[in-house]
Amino acid sequence: MYTASCLCGGIQLKINTEIPEVFVCHCGQCQKAQGSAFVAIAPIETKYLEILQGHTLFSEYFATENKKRVFCKACGSPLFSARLDLPEVIRLRVGIINEPLSAHIASHAFIDYKAAWFEILDEAKKFHEGLN
Repeated sequence: MYTASCLCGGIQLKINTEIPEVFVCHCGQCQKAQGSAFVAIAPIETKYLEILQGHTLFSEYFATENKKRVFCKACGSPLFSARLDLPEVIRLRVGIINEPLSAHIASHAFIDYKAAWFEILDEAKKFHEGLN
């Protein structure tokens, strides 16, 4: 249904499912990992993710004991995060999707930590803490 790639194009992915919702996290860890005010993710079951190119370019960083952040080791593009206790789901960074995405924002998590210069203007659900 979608293709995705890192900045250098070395990693090419195919996502074989619809993406109806995007979830936004404003926690400090996501701000640091993305270099931005927030991260926008879509949970994807791993059975719908196909690696077309760049198997050797994947690298990971364990931000916490249970969650790894996966990125391209050539260009540094964040690709997805994965929890060890939920191995069948990744949290895809939707900014790497090549095609237009018509998904809507489902929620904002950790809004108490949002960047002071960013204003949340949509009507999506807002949570002071995160969701599992």
